[in-house]
Order: sequence, then structure tokens, then C-alpha cells
Amino acid sequence: MRVFVAGATGVLGTAAVRRLVSSGHEVTGIARGSDKRRALHTLGANAVEVDLFDAKTMRAAIEGHDVVCNLATHIPTGTAFMRRSSWRENDRIRSEGSAVLAKAAADCGALRLIQESVAYVYADAGQEWITEQSPLDQHPMIRSSITAGENAMGFADQYRFAVVLRFGAFYGDDALTHWQLDRVRKGKPVLLGDPEGYVSPITIEDAAGAVVAALAAPTGVYNVAAQPVHRSEWARALATAAGVDGSARFVSGLTRALLGSKAEVNARSLRISSDAFHAATGWRARTELAEGFAPAVKVVH
Repeated sequence: MRVFVAGATGVLGTAAVRRLVSSGHEVTGIARGSDKRRALHTLGANAVEVDLFDAKTMRAAIEGHDVVCNLATHIPTGTAFMRRSSWRENDRIRSEGSAVLAKAAADCGALRLIQESVAYVYADAGQEWITEQSPLDQHPMIRSSITAGENAMGFADQYRFAVVLRFGAFYGDDALTHWQLDRVRKGKPVLLGDPEGYVSPITIEDAAGAVVAALAAPTGVYNVAAQPVHRSEWARALATAAGVDGSARFVSGLTRALLGSKAEVNARSLRISSDAFHAATGWRARTELAEGFAPAVKVVH
């Protein structure tokens, strides 16, 4: 198939392009700048420099492709994650950009649209499993992710397929993981929430595999994560990956109170079930927790 990828040079996009090419698909990705174009060419993909918000040029770029994957994001890292202003570009990409892309895909006759989303859209469920029917919580920091999913689902009809992938907490060789490991090495607090609450992690590579699996999925919204772990276990895994004894530190209750609602999204207990996506495609996360940190640790050493 001919697959068009927005966000092709991001962390997830790069891994997805690699997987798509190795699976025999002809891939075109958005790449802004000569270095990023060369990176895509090295992966065996075609590169096009186009503005995600320009409907006319997006239609021209997508023309002739069977599938459109929207993996474009601009997620703030570190302490910027807590500043609402840091999310403006990401919000625009997920709300306006996803709408432009979905319409361009429909106008050009594409048959499938795959949209990246996040499991953080769900309300805190404590110890309960979260399925695709679980309640959402439209916090301002993640509301645009819900909008992107709605824009994608509007693409679907009796002939066209739309697949929304609500990914768990990414980790691996990415900026957020490196930031967390650096803080753990310095003895600084990095985790929010109840130690007995759940994190549902997913490595970049497993997420890329899910993008490829989505090429055969029926229309729908799907949770995509590895086996959930208690946040206390996640804290120990972070410490081990950082090369320190014990567990990563939790942010104090006072600091969390000062952060206010901005900390609430990261503090949620999200015990995500990916059973529906497994039933639809056969996909399962393959990476063990400790193994998932290996790419980030390798970079440090």
C-alpha cells in the first residue's frame, strides 16, 4: 500500500516509517528541512515538505495514497509539561491539523485514516480496568486529543476506515524518558499520583508495531498499551534504568497541590486494557519493562 505519514520525523513517526517500509509499503512522510528529508530517505521513504495546516498543499501531497497516518504531535518535555502555554502548538496540531488532514484524505480518495491519540483522555479509574467504553475526562491539556479522534472518525463511512489509537505512556529513547532518568540520577522527584495507582506504558517500538497493525483494523477507537503496572513498580523500574538503588521519588503532596489541576492528568491511575485491539489485529506489546528502557540507557553509556 501507499502510506502517507504526518509526523514522520518524530520519535514515533520515525519508528513507524521504519516498520512500514520493512513491511513492504511505499511510504511518503512530511519532513521539514534537508536533514529530516535525508533521514526519511535513509529509511527508504519518500519525503515531502508541506504545511500541515494548508489544505491545498496537503491534498496535493496525499493524492494517490491509500492510507494516511497522522502521528504529528508537539509534546512539551520536562517542567514545560506543566505549563498550559507549552501545549498551544500541540493543541493546534491535534485540532486544526487533524481536521485538515482528515478532509484532505477524504477528498483524495484515501481508504484508511490512522490517528494517534493518548490514553490520558480517560478519567482516573483507580484499580479498575479501562476499556474504550470507559468515561473520558476532558481536561484542557488533553482535550485536543479527543478532538483529533473525533475528526478522524468523521472520515469513516461505508467505504472508508478510520482507526484511532489511544496510546499508553510512551517510554524508551525519547526526550521525556531521558529527562525522567536524569532527574532520578540527581535524586529529584519525578512521579505524581498514588504509588498503588496504575501506569500503562508502551515502548516506541511497540507503538510503531501497532501503527502497522492498524492497517488491517476495522473502524474504531482502540486502546494500545503494554501490561499495566503499579506506579510503585514503575518507580523501581525507573531507578534501575537510571542506575540508582531503590525507587524514583514521588512529588510531595504539597508540591502537587501547588501545581493544581495541571498535575492531575499525570497523576491519574490508568489500568488500560488493549484486548479490543488484540482481538481486531492480533497485536500485543512484546517488550518487557526493563528491556524497554534499554535504548535510553544505551544512549547515556
